[in-house]
Amino acid sequence: MKTGSLHAIVVKKTHSIKNNLLCTNNLRIVWLSSTYKGHVHDKKICDEEPLLLPKGIRLWQDTGFIGHKPDGVEICMPKKKPKGKELTCVEKQENKRISGVRIKVDRWYEKMPYCQRTIQMP
Repeated sequence: MKTGSLHAIVVKKTHSIKNNLLCTNNLRIVWLSSTYKGHVHDKKICDEEPLLLPKGIRLWQDTGFIGHKPDGVEICMPKKKPKGKELTCVEKQENKRISGVRIKVDRWYEKMPYCQRTIQMP
């Protein structure tokens, strides 16, 4: 319980749940993972539920999947800034290009109430 000068605020802890999903460029879901507790990393979900992807496809993923590289798949992922250094202009432009493709999926995913939501835990 947090107390102010005139008010008392009760803060309940919430726990999130999450799923990974794979969709086409026209936002059709082709795979949905099992549901995991919110603290489980995205890559760990991929490791526990491996997918057989067709050779030669392009997989757009965020930095939560660093180290996930299925065979025969082209990975498009933003480059992280090295410690103590800056990204080059070319790397920044590539990150913007990748983000532009991924953002429509991210925005669409945020609107899906059944895939990721916050629940109250007793």
